[in-house]
Amino acid sequence: MHIQIITFSLKGISEEDYAKLAESVAPAIAAMPGLISKAWLANSETNTYGGAYIWQDHEAMEAYTETDIYKAMATNPHFEGVTVKDFAVLENPTHITLGLAGVA
Repeated sequence: MHIQIITFSLKGISEEDYAKLAESVAPAIAAMPGLISKAWLANSETNTYGGAYIWQDHEAMEAYTETDIYKAMATNPHFEGVTVKDFAVLENPTHITLGLAGVA
């Protein structure tokens, strides 16, 4: 498994409008091949938003970065300071601590 964390600040768009945008693209993201789960992140106090994605593998994550949805997010003028970080999952200790509960 692979984890991808994407964060950004909102610029020129309200949190409410961002939430509507997120809801409109959520079904397309949910259908991405290899995506196990995505948690949408929001911290209005620090103006930090984004997502935590769980991918089946690194290849699925890389394939996502080639999609129109990813490219639109990365170049959206309302998303400032986009950062993308990816992490391999240490599966044995994660399993012991019940991380990713319910994920096969």
